[in-house]
Amino acid sequence: MTSLPKVDLPPATGQLVGYIRVSTDHQTHDEQRDALHALGVTRIFADKMSGARDDRTGYRALLDYVRPGDTIVVTALDRLGRSLTSIVNTVSDLGKRGIYVRTLRESIDTGTSVGRMLAGLFASLAEYERELIAERARVARQAAAARRKLPGRPRKLPADKVALALRMRAAGESAPTIAHALGVSRATLYRALEREHALT
Repeated sequence: MTSLPKVDLPPATGQLVGYIRVSTDHQTHDEQRDALHALGVTRIFADKMSGARDDRTGYRALLDYVRPGDTIVVTALDRLGRSLTSIVNTVSDLGKRGIYVRTLRESIDTGTSVGRMLAGLFASLAEYERELIAERARVARQAAAARRKLPGRPRKLPADKVALALRMRAAGESAPTIAHALGVSRATLYRALEREHALT
């Protein structure tokens, strides 16, 4: 299970480093930048792209810049990524490097014991999310397999072709000839004819 790293973290005596992100060119960083400036954060890295992407240039530059003891400040956790799992992994990886994370909206600060407890709670939720996804995938696979075994699966011969097969059969054509003409196997043809006979 993903969790906060159990390492001896250095004191949060480094600098505050900001990271801001919007998803499209139609959005601006102004509100996020103003919020970080109000905290005294002057070094800020920025991106204009989805948090799901791994090629965020601003984020990569941020990771290269920060050092042990630094604190990355964001306006909200979702600025770090799109899914809970990816965010937890990010916070965990930063913690292993001795780097803290502070969020304004959720009031999380991994430099404090309460902040680490909250981050641990998010880690547990992320693990639960992964288990739910795996369970839904398993149920979907079982349902798909069950549908393939149902006797009511779609017929390969539509009604018009069944009618044609009956007319050809009545005209004295052999089953192999009819099957070839309709582009189906003889077994499929026999099943269709037997089903039709059972209904008459």
